[in-house]
Amino acid sequence: MTPRPLGLFEAVGVEIEYMIVSADTMAVLPAADRVLQAAAGEIVSEVEMGALSWSNELCLHVLELKTNGPAPGLDGLAQAFAADAARANAILAPLGGRLMPGGAHPFMDPARETRLWPHEYSPVYEAFNRIFHCQGHGWSNLQSVHLNLPFADDEEFGRLHAAIRLVLPFLPALAASTPILDGRPTGFLDSRMEVYRNNSRRVPQVTGRVAPEPAFSRADYERMILAPLYEAIRPLDPEGVLAHEWLNARGAIARFERDAIEIRVLDAQECPSADMAVAHLTIETLKALCSERFTDVASQQAWAVAPLAEQLERCVKDADQAPVTDRDLALALGYRGPLPCTAGDVWRNLAQLLPPPPDGAARALDAILGQGCLARRLMRSLGPAPDRQTLLKACRTLCRCLETDRPFTGLES
Repeated sequence: MTPRPLGLFEAVGVEIEYMIVSADTMAVLPAADRVLQAAAGEIVSEVEMGALSWSNELCLHVLELKTNGPAPGLDGLAQAFAADAARANAILAPLGGRLMPGGAHPFMDPARETRLWPHEYSPVYEAFNRIFHCQGHGWSNLQSVHLNLPFADDEEFGRLHAAIRLVLPFLPALAASTPILDGRPTGFLDSRMEVYRNNSRRVPQVTGRVAPEPAFSRADYERMILAPLYEAIRPLDPEGVLAHEWLNARGAIARFERDAIEIRVLDAQECPSADMAVAHLTIETLKALCSERFTDVASQQAWAVAPLAEQLERCVKDADQAPVTDRDLALALGYRGPLPCTAGDVWRNLAQLLPPPPDGAARALDAILGQGCLARRLMRSLGPAPDRQTLLKACRTLCRCLETDRPFTGLES
């Protein structure tokens, strides 16, 4: 008998990408295939490890840990991710490596250090590289968290997609963790997303404006987003290697093959409890929107792309301190205070209105809402012009945050 499709918020899928770095120099270490080989007994693209699976990504210095299929909720996931990060570190130790969290490496040179995955699925990665030249930060130096949320039918898809479109512009205010590339501050607290916005410029239809178009049925989504995307990529990919729904690189993408929407704009945090804190507040906000707590679904679906994309761009630059000047957008997310306000004000208000996260995640969420997103906390510790030794100290501190599953509060010696 065919299983019943999962409905709204009946499950969640979480994927977290980690950098593999040298334990001594903190430089990226292209060893994902050796980690997966040690775990599976042979080089594979994915291996089941119990509650989680491990898999490769585009580059050999990235290892992805993810829920092994849909999980019933976030409870226990921080512990599962922390335990598997420790298992991966035990494999990496004899290789001179360790996992480093965060959304991007602060001093990686992608042009020199990129090594693409050369094994299974390599034709896909080779096609991406041929068309988009993946030796750049937005391709080979980025680590994100993906949230997958299910829908049972077209009505639920439309409701969930409308809610995600409203929340998505504000997510960098919680999750920005990438203020530094090439060894220096970029001026964007979410440098990963700033590069992400532009790294497919050869085929602009791949990302659009990152904020998705107002498509609220599968037919409309395929007509408005997927069909123009496949048409645009065809001259560069006549064999159709990339003509799949995962080519779509908007900030949230429909995965009709598994009846879910995948949110892609979250930078990886310093520890699993922080990742789950961000996931918790995101999901609880989406629940409130889908239940029409703040505004009805029709009003949510009426939002055009432009104001959402503009708010996203402000949050990519200034994260929690990004201004929110559109009263209707603030009201749609439950904010009733004075304007102008900041994106951080919107999230703090939501945290007061919505159920709190579990204990470990609560501590991490307090740090994010009280002290700023990880990018802001990093810049506060690093100063405006950090040297290489200070960046090395930051990398080692982040590694220890992952190993102990605790929020970043400052540099450690």
